[in-house]
Amino acid sequence: MEDEEAGSGSVGEKLQKVLARAGLGSRRELEAVIAAGRVTVDGQVARLGDRVTPRAHVEVDGRTIQRIQRDPPRRVLIYNKPEGELTTRSDPEGRPTVFRSLPRVRGRWIAVGRLDLNSQGLMLFTTDGELANALMHPSREVEREYACRVYGEVTEEMVQRLVDGVELDDGSAHFEVVESGMPLDEPLEAGNAWYHVIVKEGRNREVRRLWESQGVKVSRLIRVRYGPVVLSRDLRRGRFRELPDAEKEALYRHAGLEPPPRRPARRPPARRGRRSSR
Repeated sequence: MEDEEAGSGSVGEKLQKVLARAGLGSRRELEAVIAAGRVTVDGQVARLGDRVTPRAHVEVDGRTIQRIQRDPPRRVLIYNKPEGELTTRSDPEGRPTVFRSLPRVRGRWIAVGRLDLNSQGLMLFTTDGELANALMHPSREVEREYACRVYGEVTEEMVQRLVDGVELDDGSAHFEVVESGMPLDEPLEAGNAWYHVIVKEGRNREVRRLWESQGVKVSRLIRVRYGPVVLSRDLRRGRFRELPDAEKEALYRHAGLEPPPRRPARRPPARRGRRSSR
């Protein structure tokens, strides 16, 4: 295995990999945290290159990072977010959040990107912090595709500007692709037109702000794809499904990561036959 050094006397996983899996950041970011002396292992300040076993007591800035003897399965869910749900764990106003609809899991679910209150569609959730960080990091340029219902006149010149790039308040941004097309089962209303757009960043309200820079407004926004994962028609709003092994492996490879090993399927318990009465 890549995280074991036979004959060196050093076994276990690299410390930054363990911290990344716990959702604390990317491996590169966590290397800087370790180098700054903010991590301890069994009470000793950790150093770059350290490896830890499942029995090690790891702390970051004095906070214990829970470890378990056996790694939990790295799971990925696809969720069809409806409008009116917040992408947050809790809301002081008591509004519904995406996390309330998810199943319980050993560890915690990490949202891969966000959708604002008035947006809907595909969201990914995972228990693997390293995967979440890789999918969201700008350097990976993972595509996000949206169906947008736009209110107002859209000209060819506007579309060209949106592809070439426009200045927003947080820097230049652009669509990789702009194509006209209405999603299935969505009504067309007067004064509106449907477009599919692709971006490779996850900036706050980026799709809406790009359209608004051209004087038109997005009246409906649906994320239909994240990387290789596509929102299927049979997944109803507010429902989720587990990503099967083949799709999960493709997602890991798309993010530049090695997929986790498949776990053997559990056998159903044997049924005891009834004794025949004589």
